[in-house]
Amino acid sequence: MDQKDTEMNEKGVSSSTSGVVVQVREKKGALRAAIPYMPFPVAVICLFLNTFVPGLGTFISAFTVLCGARTDLPDRHMCCVFWLNIAAAFIQIVTAIVMVGWIMSIFWGMDMVILASYREQAAPQQL
Repeated sequence: MDQKDTEMNEKGVSSSTSGVVVQVREKKGALRAAIPYMPFPVAVICLFLNTFVPGLGTFISAFTVLCGARTDLPDRHMCCVFWLNIAAAFIQIVTAIVMVGWIMSIFWGMDMVILASYREQAAPQQL
């Protein structure tokens, strides 16, 4: 077993015994990164609205950006992120006719709730 570990290390491949930590980061597109980190109750309301009226919750979440909600696009201006969210809502409304927008809208609302739960978990650690 030692010989295999040595061979693997010589080839540049790390073995399980060397203690290497691998970190995976999700690459987000501009629309996905524009989803705001909202308070949990607001995110749940947006999910509920997105479930029954595709794009409505996403449209409302765009205004939380103007109220100071943080996004994963810190280098973009607040108005740009607002319009990205409006574009996402428009895409959801237009494509809801063929069910794609409705499904996208539900997943978008689920992402809002997930991001809100991350925000809630991170808040006590920052204090």
